[in-house]
Amino acid sequence: MSAVLASAAPAPMRPARRPAAPVACGLALVLLALVFLWHLGQGASHLGVGDVLRVLTGGGDQLADDIVFSGRLPRTLAGLVAGLALGLAGGLVQGGTRNPLAAPDTLGVNAGAYLAVTAASATGLSVGVLGTGAAALAGAVGAAALVYALAGRSLYAPGRVLLAGTAVALAATSLALMLQMLDEQTARGTFFWGNGSLIQTGLTVPLWTGAATLVLAMAIPGLVRPLDLLSLGDDTAEAMGINAGRMRLYVLMLSVAFAAVAVTVAGPIGFVGLVAPIMVRMVGVHRHAWLLPLSGSVGALLVLLADGAGQALQTAAGGEIPVGVVTALVGGPVFLVLVRRLTTGDAETGASVTEARPLTGRRYATVVSVAAVLLVAAMLVGLSVGTLSIDLSQMLNPDPLIQSVLSQRFTRVLAAAGGGACLAVAGGTVQAVIRNPLAEPSLLGVTGGAAIGAVTVITMASTAPHWMIPAAASLGGFLALLLVMAVARRKGTLDPTRVVLVGIGLAAATSAVVQVLALRSTMTIGAVLTWLAGSTYGRAGEDLLWLVVPLAVTVLLVIGTRPLDMLALGEDLPRAFGLGLGRVRLLVLMGAVALAAGTAATIGAVGFVGLIAPHLARGFVGSSHRRMLPVAALLGAALVVVADTIGRLVIDPRQIPVGVMTALVGTPYMIWLLRSNRKVNR
Repeated sequence: MSAVLASAAPAPMRPARRPAAPVACGLALVLLALVFLWHLGQGASHLGVGDVLRVLTGGGDQLADDIVFSGRLPRTLAGLVAGLALGLAGGLVQGGTRNPLAAPDTLGVNAGAYLAVTAASATGLSVGVLGTGAAALAGAVGAAALVYALAGRSLYAPGRVLLAGTAVALAATSLALMLQMLDEQTARGTFFWGNGSLIQTGLTVPLWTGAATLVLAMAIPGLVRPLDLLSLGDDTAEAMGINAGRMRLYVLMLSVAFAAVAVTVAGPIGFVGLVAPIMVRMVGVHRHAWLLPLSGSVGALLVLLADGAGQALQTAAGGEIPVGVVTALVGGPVFLVLVRRLTTGDAETGASVTEARPLTGRRYATVVSVAAVLLVAAMLVGLSVGTLSIDLSQMLNPDPLIQSVLSQRFTRVLAAAGGGACLAVAGGTVQAVIRNPLAEPSLLGVTGGAAIGAVTVITMASTAPHWMIPAAASLGGFLALLLVMAVARRKGTLDPTRVVLVGIGLAAATSAVVQVLALRSTMTIGAVLTWLAGSTYGRAGEDLLWLVVPLAVTVLLVIGTRPLDMLALGEDLPRAFGLGLGRVRLLVLMGAVALAAGTAATIGAVGFVGLIAPHLARGFVGSSHRRMLPVAALLGAALVVVADTIGRLVIDPRQIPVGVMTALVGTPYMIWLLRSNRKVNR
């Protein structure tokens, strides 16, 4: 634990040259004023900074006045408020937890607020800015409470806190995405707002949220001294009369309130609350009396600059890149650098895994048989139900309508089963290499890298042959995994928890790139959402050919399981038996990438199957990969088929993508895993 605290805690308050902080504040304010004016000069109309200055001094014409006061000024004020709130939230939560990786987005707070506002909007009620703010605050508080419950005494351990925050964020985002897809008329607006957008319809929201930010900021002076003392450790703070637990709760609640304000005015904007306080510490400012206001100023600068860049990079379809996408493109690499310096203590032992005792041959055969029966039953149900119900006796009916429906459903069910089996085996093999039961393709950025490759071909080479899509997806997934392994490796060893955290950061960055590529295309927002969520809808027979290579790789991995069993033993023992770790890891990971990429090219980005299926299989038959992988493949196939069937039935005749359904199951399962491991580690 001491190693974790040493690497996670921000630098304690230290004597610095007194002019450093005041000079930094002065420079930040001047720069913020200049960027504020520059941002007012951005827009589709040809109205530059000089024209804006004339309008602000009363020398503009009526058209220029309308453009500035009705369109640009509300947007710029929204960026100022959102950035200020996020910077303050990040500075507070990092100071309260002594965790430099803590931020409203990495702790799931932004996603909780986003879900609550999306749910309020989906009801069709016009709740206004106060109602939206109340919903955002309720969602943010709920997410923070859940993360706190999962982390508990491990609040200082950055690995566990970030995994808990990721689980909560994924659950909230999946639910919000489902609500968006249920409301096609407002899907475009909620899609852009869900990626962070400063577009405003007037001054009402920026002014109200700005006032709320100022009111909340009045509580900061009373927290400055306690935060400085907390940076020295709980024992020192307690000795100086500070109740560390209570003060930390106050700080977290205030940061949650700031995050809710930011979501209310601009949607969930990632990485600003993470990067802004770090930039302030890099210039030598550590005392919170200066660090917090500087963090807010830098946060506002980052948001305004990112939004200006998004407006400047107009897409081919005539739109603009959402500000949250730009901040993710910048903040993702910063997150990777920070995680690389992280020490979790799992490098030698690996992360904990729940497994069963080895079974006898007869009992193992029973487990395999039950899993196979479940898969067959799930496929039969998938063929039977839908807008047109077809029972088993009608499946042999030669009626053309029935056979046409069955043909479409059969292709869909096969795509779901094949994709689920491949993802389950990919997850099991990746977990063996990394020695972490939370490792799986979507959490390691592999699915995101594969999506970049596939979407690049779809959007930029629409006339290319179909085989280029899985090929590009495989290349993108492989490059993403190589990057994760290179960043996560330190001193020749792989820390299992660090690998997952690096993958989470890369997944956020790749998601932003995919959205930029999609927005540059002529794809509709509905198609973008469906692709990002994963779907088996409309799959044809030729699409199944993309699974031939992944299924062949699956068979090879199941056959050659001895190296996988040895990889799970750590670094030294496999070398003692003559196993070439580097070569074996590379081959296994290339196989896992082929599985994930082929699945992404066939049914899109489907997550959590590689997490759930191997863990369940390991609990049934033990950790021997010769026995675990076949069971995981059967369970993964059944899971995706069931998820696809439920997605077809819930809102029939419309459909919920299979990726959303697996995320709705997988994120609670991940939360349960984190909770179980917390109890084990006490």
